[in-house]
Amino acid sequence: QVLLVESGGGLVQAGGSLRLSCGASERPSKNYAMGWFRQAPGKEREFVAAINYNGASTYYADSVKGRFTISRDNAKNTVYLQMNSLKPEDTADYYCAGYPRGDLSDSQSYRYWGQGTQVTVSS
Repeated sequence: QVLLVESGGGLVQAGGSLRLSCGASERPSKNYAMGWFRQAPGKEREFVAAINYNGASTYYADSVKGRFTISRDNAKNTVYLQMNSLKPEDTADYYCAGYPRGDLSDSQSYRYWGQGTQVTVSS
C-alpha cells in the first residue's frame, strides 16, 4: 500500500501563488501517472491536473490551464502543483492521487489517494 501525503496548502490572497507537494511513502517498482483533484465545500471532486509516469506529458482542466503547472521528481517520489494567479474559486481541499487505470481526469481511475490539503484564496 502506497501512502500519499500532500503539503503546501494555506491561505493566500487572490493573485497569489502556492506550491503543493505530494510525497509517496515508497518508491513504486514502476513509476505511474499522478493526478491532482480538488473538492470545494458542497461540490463534487473535480480534476485539476495529471502527469504521466516520466513527466513528459501533462494534462489540465480548462479552469486552471495557464495558471497551474504539474511536475514530478521521481528521484524524490514527489509530485508538485504550482498554482499561480489564484482566484477565490480555487478555494478547495486539494488531493493527489496515483496509479490510475483509465482516464486520467476521472477520479474513479485512481487507486491511491492522499488525505488532502486545504487551499483558501481570499478576495
